[in-house]
Amino acid sequence: MKKLLRNLIMRLSRRFSSKPDQKLVFESLTQLYKQIESGKTDKGLVLTYDYEKASIIIFSDQHKGGRDGSDDFMLAETSYLTALRYYYDKGFTLINLGDCEELWESKPSVVIEKNRSALLEEALFLQQQRYYRIFGNHDLEWAYQIPRDQFLKPLFGKELKVYEGLALKMKYKDADETIFLAHGHQGDKRADGNAFSKWFVAAIWTPVQRWLNIRLDNVSDSFDLVDRHNVMMYEWSQQYRKMLLISGHTHRPVFASMDHIDRLTKQLEKAMQQGDQERITAIQTALDKRKSAYAGKEFVKTMVSPSYFNTGCCCFSDGDITGIEITEGVIRLVKWELEGRNVNRLVLEEAQLDYVFDQL
Repeated sequence: MKKLLRNLIMRLSRRFSSKPDQKLVFESLTQLYKQIESGKTDKGLVLTYDYEKASIIIFSDQHKGGRDGSDDFMLAETSYLTALRYYYDKGFTLINLGDCEELWESKPSVVIEKNRSALLEEALFLQQQRYYRIFGNHDLEWAYQIPRDQFLKPLFGKELKVYEGLALKMKYKDADETIFLAHGHQGDKRADGNAFSKWFVAAIWTPVQRWLNIRLDNVSDSFDLVDRHNVMMYEWSQQYRKMLLISGHTHRPVFASMDHIDRLTKQLEKAMQQGDQERITAIQTALDKRKSAYAGKEFVKTMVSPSYFNTGCCCFSDGDITGIEITEGVIRLVKWELEGRNVNRLVLEEAQLDYVFDQL
């Protein structure tokens, strides 16, 4: 019976799951942005920072699982814990941008039990009032108070809140620049429809998927869709002057509207023009590694304005994680790279925030 149901559910899911639809993505992100800007604190907060003094690290898509064959986080846990301890000691604010836990494939009780170390490290930031958490489509259950109270609050405490987005306000040249944060699943019919469809995904679909052992994530499995989704997020951000959008969801890092493969390719071309053989070798090695990780890329894009950034993820199969730092007036795409028993922090890209604000 389970086999028959599994086949039926998979067919229905593939039939009715939405590919990224620009109209839905735009409508959903716009609605969320306006709700937060208008003060609906149940949706998200408006936070004010001095852009030259802020210290913020943004991670997403850990997909902490049940330490079984489908757990994508296990290999990256060492990198993640090392990074958290570094940012805690440096006084950073931690923003978790959704899909922190993998609740499509594992029960919340199992995920919490198997990932206490990482969760308690995150909770240290909350104790210092330096922690914000946003839900995504794979941890949509945290949007509801009962599962939050049952599973997260015993570790985090009663101060924990989980939002759908955040707006960071940073004054520059006598005006506010906005950094808008959302997981990026907005506009996905399976996870971001009306209140009923959200409840159905969290309360009905996810338990059925767990029971039938169905692993379906159209965005992650199709890199063509990943690129299209990133392009739509960029195009949405272009509707707003003086706003920068940071999301996760696609697992592909994007810095200043250009994904890491595109940027490495341009750096390689420049190094070849200069005849810098040492730099050519280093860039080619990095490029080959990323191309292997993102095998299947087909959709080529052009994003000329630096209005869109993507954190990447904290569950790469080689044990690496990526994130976005904002500190000392600089925005950076960073990678924590697992090499043997060592974890190294690498700056992949960086830009002065005042330069980015001027370009917007």
